[in-house]
Amino acid sequence: MSQAEIVFHNTLSGKKEIFEPANPEHVTIYVCGPTVYNFVHIGNARPAVVFDVLTRLLRARYPQVTYVSNITDIDDKINAAAAENGEDITTLAERYALAYEEDISALGVRVPDVVPKATHHIAEIVDMIEILIGKGHAYANEGHVLFHVPSDPEYGSLAKRSLEDMIDGARVEVAGYKKDPKDFVLWKPSTADQPGWESPWGRGRPGWHIECSAMVKKHLGDTIDIHGGGSDLTFPHHENEAAQSRCANDHSTYVRYWLHNGMLNLGTEKMSKSLGNVLTVRNLLEKHSSEVLRYALLSGQYRSLLTWSDELLAQARASLDSLYQSLRDAGSEQSITSADFHDVDINEYPKVVVDALSDDLNTPKALAGLHELANQLRRATDTEAKNAAVHKLLAGGSLLGLLIQTPDTYFTQGQPSGASSMTADAIEALIEQRKAARASGDYAGADRIRDDLLASGIELEDSREGTRWRKL
Repeated sequence: MSQAEIVFHNTLSGKKEIFEPANPEHVTIYVCGPTVYNFVHIGNARPAVVFDVLTRLLRARYPQVTYVSNITDIDDKINAAAAENGEDITTLAERYALAYEEDISALGVRVPDVVPKATHHIAEIVDMIEILIGKGHAYANEGHVLFHVPSDPEYGSLAKRSLEDMIDGARVEVAGYKKDPKDFVLWKPSTADQPGWESPWGRGRPGWHIECSAMVKKHLGDTIDIHGGGSDLTFPHHENEAAQSRCANDHSTYVRYWLHNGMLNLGTEKMSKSLGNVLTVRNLLEKHSSEVLRYALLSGQYRSLLTWSDELLAQARASLDSLYQSLRDAGSEQSITSADFHDVDINEYPKVVVDALSDDLNTPKALAGLHELANQLRRATDTEAKNAAVHKLLAGGSLLGLLIQTPDTYFTQGQPSGASSMTADAIEALIEQRKAARASGDYAGADRIRDDLLASGIELEDSREGTRWRKL
């Protein structure tokens, strides 16, 4: 199979570009993770799922991919939440970091190669700040250290903003210790009741932006291939991060390809904790299967706005049901899943899915490709053709992190426990009673059992192989 070139929309250039890693033997990726002060909402999960698919594609194409995604575990929001709860910030941050890992793992997100935490990199942060001061890009004043924005002639190139258009005071109020209102904090003093570390500028804690710069440098180097994150991070976070790293590392190129996913809306508003209109992953998993949530997140192209709704989830469920049904109809003994295609050679994957993902990670087109493969499976007439079609469908599913269960598991166990309180043994017993009723000619009794099961959220399906059931 000829390999399509991978093309990404680079935020820096504002256009699609062919992906050419600096070292074809080793691709490097960094994605901004969450600030852990509460349970993450489904909007927080979008970049985790999107860039998980990206790394799956790249691992199929390149010999080595190093994927780093951080945890911000020191932040004023964490401080405030810990103070409100009357607990140590480390305790709170570790609890919600673990919850985040559990939630995105439930969505089929593979663990990144490195998951660094900001508080574990204080020495690296201090070192980078000292370098910036030494090169005239930063200065200390009143216990603060600030990056001097006018010292970087490329500042604003990522967000496409001139210095005159910049919004003053990103994350901190404009204060007298700033030489320029656009200067931003690299280090700030801590009071006795705030977390802090000793530094050349006194006891304090790092600013938000410098954390990612230090972690990228330590784990991936001065220049990386891909940097991802939500579009809301483009300015000020990524703009500031890029400026720090360019100036500290003496490299004009910090990131070769900037990729930003679009926001997730609930109704007409962006989903955010500050607005109070959040749907946490944890709560959604009580009502919907993890694969349904993942399918829904992939149903929109990653750069586009995605509106979250009951209709979106219903469509995702119906689409997944259709894919799994094609596998179920192909043979009840199918025991392999998409997990059996973990990081295999690119030629093992169906071209229709690979080409779609290679075109700026077009997941809606890739999902359509899965349904095209499912249709081919339904049309297959002999065992060899069916097995080949199953192989293609599952291989395509593995690139998207879907079809990770056997069909029977998906239909009988893959839905949340709240879908039906009946046990599998109880359901099977009623199916046997229905079978006996039909055999004795008691069709009314058989229909009553079917209707009672349906009322309990269990749908029966009669096939040549016998009666199968599924949770609704």
